[in-house]
Amino acid sequence: MAEEDANLELTELGDADAAENGEETPQQAGEESPAPQGPPVADEFNSIQDLEAVYDIPVQVSAVLGKSSMQVSQLLKLGKGAIIELDRKVGEAIDIYVNNRLVARGEVVVVEDRLGITMTEIIKEDRG
Repeated sequence: MAEEDANLELTELGDADAAENGEETPQQAGEESPAPQGPPVADEFNSIQDLEAVYDIPVQVSAVLGKSSMQVSQLLKLGKGAIIELDRKVGEAIDIYVNNRLVARGEVVVVEDRLGITMTEIIKEDRG
């Protein structure tokens, strides 16, 4: 069953869930699905192919370890090896931004010889 589910389109998944619960889907009842009104919303995508148009759009991802404020005179005095105190504590979650919008919080990890981030919390903001 798991192998079959992996090959189902998004609309078929909803139909499969309804069939398992004994519900009749619009296609089984002889009804046609209502035509979407206006531009497609994330819930209205019918298949993965609908999303392929956005796969190649570049986005800027930033991970903010912390912030600090200082005067220009202090900034000019900084040299190699200077330490800047940030507003975060060790072990505290870092903020992850996509296109300057906070989308998640996470932890810094080391992958081979590079730094990476593990997302520990997804931030959902209501768009009003």
